[in-house]
Amino acid sequence: MEQRELLIDAFGRIRGIVHRVVEGASAELLGYRPDPEANTIAWLVWHLTRGQDSQIADVAGTDELWLGEWADRFDLPLPRDSTGYGHTSEQVASVVASPELLLGYHDAVHDATVAYLNGLSGEDLDRVVDTSWDPPVTLGVRLISIIGDDWQHAGQASYVQGLAQRAGVE
Repeated sequence: MEQRELLIDAFGRIRGIVHRVVEGASAELLGYRPDPEANTIAWLVWHLTRGQDSQIADVAGTDELWLGEWADRFDLPLPRDSTGYGHTSEQVASVVASPELLLGYHDAVHDATVAYLNGLSGEDLDRVVDTSWDPPVTLGVRLISIIGDDWQHAGQASYVQGLAQRAGVE
């Protein structure tokens, strides 16, 4: 098995979690907060997708999908280049979207990610993509970092879904 196949599998597993949590979800479920400061499922899925979009575009040298049609489709009351990092509780609550919109954006980013990964070789993973760290960050390390962050947020969304369902929210 080649390294890119492992990376594609990992991103596919994240996509699977996102779909299990979001498909058919009600607006109430997507916006559920177990605590007034907690992140919603909608925000978690938007944020993990937004982060993946931004970081993959950066290493691939392409435009972020969000800055094309998706920002307009979501029409969020946030700065256009926002990714969710450092959001306040009010900003988290402002991320409201339908399951179809969340999944459409996530699937588009997933497809762009897979297309990029399919063009990589093992040697490409050794390319330094960020010299602001010591040691400098390679493409392979950056991709694992994106996967780790996405998996955490997808797991958080799944956990919030379980809490919501225990609270009677469907």
